[in-house]
Amino acid sequence: MEDSNDFLRLILDSIAESIAVIDELGDIRFVNHSWSQFGSDNECAAAQDWSQVNYLSVCDGAALAGDEFGALAGAGIKSVIDQTEAYFNLEYPCHSDNEQRWFIMRVSPFSLNKEHFFVISHQDVTERKLAEKAVEKLARRDGLTNIYNRRAFDEILNEQWLQCLSVKQPISLAVIDLDHFKLLNDTYGHQTGDDCLIAVSALLKNFARRTGDVCARYGGEEFAVIWSYTTLLEAQSLSQALLEEIRQLRIPNERSPIVPYMTASIGLVEMTPNRILETRDLIAQADDLLYQAKESGRNKVSSLIVIPSTAIQGQN
Repeated sequence: MEDSNDFLRLILDSIAESIAVIDELGDIRFVNHSWSQFGSDNECAAAQDWSQVNYLSVCDGAALAGDEFGALAGAGIKSVIDQTEAYFNLEYPCHSDNEQRWFIMRVSPFSLNKEHFFVISHQDVTERKLAEKAVEKLARRDGLTNIYNRRAFDEILNEQWLQCLSVKQPISLAVIDLDHFKLLNDTYGHQTGDDCLIAVSALLKNFARRTGDVCARYGGEEFAVIWSYTTLLEAQSLSQALLEEIRQLRIPNERSPIVPYMTASIGLVEMTPNRILETRDLIAQADDLLYQAKESGRNKVSSLIVIPSTAIQGQN
C-alpha cells in the first residue's frame, strides 16, 4: 500500500486485542477497531469520540467509585509514564450479570519525534481463565463424591483457622467414619459401596451450608466437616443429627454387628485458635476422639473441648 498510515491502521484494526495509545498526560491519541467495538458493545459513554477521553481520569474515576482494579490500572500506567517501571501488566475480571470475563492489560512505552507515548492493550483471557478454574476445581474435588478432597480440606482448614484466630472465635472439627464399611463392600460389591459414599456426601452438604462450614472426603470411608465459629454444644447437636440422618438412609449392611444398616462414628473437637495450638493439633485430637468412639461401640459421637492445658470431654 502506498499510504503507510492506512496500512498500519488496517493491521492494528485486524488485531483482536483492544489497543489504545495515550500521551504523557493520559489523553487518548489512538484506538483500534477492537477498542472502539468493545466500547460500543458495553455502552461506554466515550465510545463516540475516544480522542476526547483522558484514560488516567477514567481510571481515577473508577477508583473513586470503589473499583480496586481501576485503582491498580491507574497506578500502573502512571508508573510507566514516570519511568519507575519499564512495563506494567494487570490481570483483572470484567464480569456482567450475564457472563464472566477476564482480561490482561499491558502498558508499554515508545517514543516518536521526541514525544513519549504509551500503548495500552487489553487481551481477553476468559477462555484460559475458565479452563484454569475447571482444572483447579477438579484438583480440589473428590472424583467420586464431588465434595472437597483432602488437599482442599487442608487448605481450607488453615484459612478458617486463621479467620477464627483473628476474631477469637471457636472452630469445631468432626471426623466421620462409616462403621464396618468393608463389610458392606464385601457383601454387596464396590458399586454399592460407591453409592453409599455418594449418598453420605450428599447428606454432609446439608450440614455445611453456613459461612465457614466445609465438608470433605477425608479418605476412603472417612469424611470431615469444619464448623467455623461453632461451639462444641452446637457441633454436638449437628453431629447427632448427622448420625441420625445416616441411619435413616437405611443403607443395608446386614453383616454389621451394630444394626443391619449403615451407621457412623464421629470424633468431634472444639478449639479456639491461639498462638500455641495449630491445625494439626485439631486434626490429631479429632482422630483420637474418633478412635475412642469406635473402641467404645461405634454409632456415636465422642467429643472434647480443648483449651490450652485443659480439656472437657463427653460421649453421646
